[in-house]
Amino acid sequence: MDINVGDTLKLKKQHPCGSQMWKVLRVGIDFRLQCEGCGHQIMIPRKQAEKNVRQIIPGPAPCREENTP
Repeated sequence: MDINVGDTLKLKKQHPCGSQMWKVLRVGIDFRLQCEGCGHQIMIPRKQAEKNVRQIIPGPAPCREENTP
């Protein structure tokens, strides 16, 4: 599963605030996610996050600067 920083994940279960949408802040052996409803941040193991994802909404594409002479 290809999840990158800046992507938004729709998870299976709702957060207590009512939102299912989480923004990815950090990717590695575990993810740091921020609830889009209330701003609460959590660290979640990669295996658990990938299991609970329903949809991946890609974030903005990284802007690459080209060196022009």
